[in-house]
Amino acid sequence: MPLLRVRVDSDPSTARRVRQLHQEGRSHHESRESAREQVWRQGRTPAGDPIFVGVTNGRQHVQLLYDVEVYSDTAS
Repeated sequence: MPLLRVRVDSDPSTARRVRQLHQEGRSHHESRESAREQVWRQGRTPAGDPIFVGVTNGRQHVQLLYDVEVYSDTAS
């Protein structure tokens, strides 16, 4: 299944917290749900849980990066 990379707007302190949770093997539920909603807004159907992959550089305008597996657009 294809992966879709989505960006979730955040602030620097939340981004640090999300990164810390990821390093501890945990997840930030609010940002994961925001990533899932972003996939739906793009007209795609999530096929799995969003996977945190990083944070964009920036002092004020930070975005969380998630990869989300989505169902293929082709129908049989």
